[in-house]
Amino acid sequence: MKWILALAVLVVPAVACADPCEGRLPTQAGQGFGGLVRYVGDGDSLCVGEAADPRTWVEVRLADFDAPELHSPTGRADRDRLSRLVQGRRLSCTAVRGRSGRIIVYDRVIAQCRLDGRGLGDLLRAAGGREGGN
Repeated sequence: MKWILALAVLVVPAVACADPCEGRLPTQAGQGFGGLVRYVGDGDSLCVGEAADPRTWVEVRLADFDAPELHSPTGRADRDRLSRLVQGRRLSCTAVRGRSGRIIVYDRVIAQCRLDGRGLGDLLRAAGGREGGN
């Protein structure tokens, strides 16, 4: 029976949930970047880029807001909240070190991002966002 399950895992195709962002990530804390929000992955992850080409989009993990995970009960609503706030709008971001001391985690740059001079974490909290992620 176990071998049937193992075979099923190998044979059944998995649905790809990867984001389309493939741009070069900033490598130093304090490095600035920005662009239009092209993609929102969850309640605290997004991609920015100047061009429409996903190969130039920078994937960001917000430094100032920890949203619940996408698979949590409020995950999709949290993603939708961030999307309503920023999709198609211009952000200015600065790479920062996270709790681990690293700038890049899970192929995303940790960054403080601002929309019209206001931090996204503050905007998300003002829009009813509650933190509760990892």
